[in-house]
Amino acid sequence: MAQPVQVPPTMACHVVAVPYPGRGHVNPMMNLCKLFLSKHSQILVTFVVTEEWLGFIGSDSKPDNIRFATIPNVIPSEESRANNFVTFLEAVMTKMEDPFEEFLNRLHPPPTVIIYDTYLFWVVRLANARNIPVASFWPMSASFFAVLKHYHLLQRNGHYPVNLSDGEKRVDYIPGNSSIRLADFPLSDESWRTRRLLELALNVIPWVQKAQYLLFPTIYELEPKAIDALKAEFSIPIHTVGPAIPCFGNGHIDASKHGYFQWLDNQPSASVLYISQGSFLSVSNEQFDEIAAGVGDSGARFLWVQPRENGKLKELCGDKGLVLPWCDQLKVLQHPAIGGFWSHCGWNSTREGVFCGVPFLAFPIFMDQPLNAKFIVEELKVGWRVKKEVKEDTLMRKNEISSLIRKFMDLNSDEVMRKRSRELKLLCHTAIEIGGSSETDITAFLSSILHGAKPE
Repeated sequence: MAQPVQVPPTMACHVVAVPYPGRGHVNPMMNLCKLFLSKHSQILVTFVVTEEWLGFIGSDSKPDNIRFATIPNVIPSEESRANNFVTFLEAVMTKMEDPFEEFLNRLHPPPTVIIYDTYLFWVVRLANARNIPVASFWPMSASFFAVLKHYHLLQRNGHYPVNLSDGEKRVDYIPGNSSIRLADFPLSDESWRTRRLLELALNVIPWVQKAQYLLFPTIYELEPKAIDALKAEFSIPIHTVGPAIPCFGNGHIDASKHGYFQWLDNQPSASVLYISQGSFLSVSNEQFDEIAAGVGDSGARFLWVQPRENGKLKELCGDKGLVLPWCDQLKVLQHPAIGGFWSHCGWNSTREGVFCGVPFLAFPIFMDQPLNAKFIVEELKVGWRVKKEVKEDTLMRKNEISSLIRKFMDLNSDEVMRKRSRELKLLCHTAIEIGGSSETDITAFLSSILHGAKPE
């Protein structure tokens, strides 16, 4: 018989956190929990992951008040999820519920609140049945959430499925968003795989209204239109909890453990292009080779993170930079040698780049990334698009890429963009300080759950 999971009686509040099993989801959920503990020392967090994910993060540093709990590996391995993303997502949505329910049944006393990744909609069903307050944590932008919530308007207006020959056409009827190119909508082609992924994503949205709170890892001042539009539509409290990144106060970077910081220390100010295409999906091999050759031909200094580097990349892009399997991205972006960020525009990378005041070369691949790229370029005005063609099979050649990088890394080429980047950096830092918009929202959320009352 399974043993009960006991909670120390001295704790004022017990938070159970359940992230979606992906690096871009686990990290912001963990950072959010650490942020809560920095505000209140008498919170206990039980962070629930699969046994495989405990192997990935179990040795990471964390406060003593965060403890791990596991459920069995009932979903495909993280190592293969990119190969069949539909199967992986379907498993997450159907196979994790029962073992998590067994975990809840053994948890005594029950949690004060459960914070769940919005994609794990079944947590709402389980929590509501037990009268446990639940907070939906959406680890992407509020603007993207608003797009999914109103995706039906594309069908109503005859714009879904999107014909990419009309990809440059813009629509302006999505609440909380300015006009959007049809090509920038998520999952806009007609393949079975794409339609199924869109269906799964859209199915989680109605469950949010059955939660008691909605949390966004964003700053109100960055997305005021989207936040205001959603607050007008939802009856539950919505909180913008800031960038959900491990912010540290004195700005000091400890380079002792990583030689690449010593390399950065020897580079001129704002001279290095940081390149990261994310930890999950990637471009075609042919496009990848063109990007690498273009980086090499540009002559720019670079620091390129490529998890599956096999030596070919370094051969293609030359000796002006470093190629690494991993780096501490936030600290790298804060380094004064970094002058630009070639990014896939995942929301984690977008938040970190904006927080650090680094302008972007936006090269989105999938899902929310095209909309984030549009947000970076058109709304925040802190980046350039790499690829202007909307057709998916358009290959960018190395000469286009090298020319773009040379121009982008010229500090005199777009002084307005760089000034805007510095301004948004200040805005982000102000929002998380005492009295700032995100700090105030976090305090309000914690006050609500600590007092044990469900919001009206």
